[in-house]
Amino acid sequence: MRIAVFPGSFDPITSGHVDIVHRAIPLFDRIVVAIGENAQKKYLFPLQQRLAWLKEVFKDQPSISIDYYEGLTAHYCRQIEAKYMIRGLRNASDFDYEKTISQINSIVVDDLETVFLISRPQFSHISSTIVREIIKGGGDVGQFVPSRIASDL
Repeated sequence: MRIAVFPGSFDPITSGHVDIVHRAIPLFDRIVVAIGENAQKKYLFPLQQRLAWLKEVFKDQPSISIDYYEGLTAHYCRQIEAKYMIRGLRNASDFDYEKTISQINSIVVDDLETVFLISRPQFSHISSTIVREIIKGGGDVGQFVPSRIASDL
């Protein structure tokens, strides 16, 4: 079985994240969209809210499950027997960063492959960081997040 993990903080999930997951569905038998929790990091939305959003967004996709973990993503992948990690790339700086992380992950867990999907142009400018800033500023993020969660924001 080809199991992949799509890790992130999803604080909040964006339309770009959803597009990457939907494009990855044909490639894997199961995709685990997993929130990486870091006790040292300050999140805008609590873990339970982010999990609920992910479950709502992907509820009609039987091959997708939602989870969370603490610690190294590579260790989590090994724990659930995932051999693949999915990462989206918006630009060249994303590639440089993700390439380094991918190489480290393949050292930490020997048989873990990272699959990179290039963001579609209409999503390449969207990031959770930018969406959080718009939310903090009282702006409308409806065009940047899935419609199922836009009303919550």
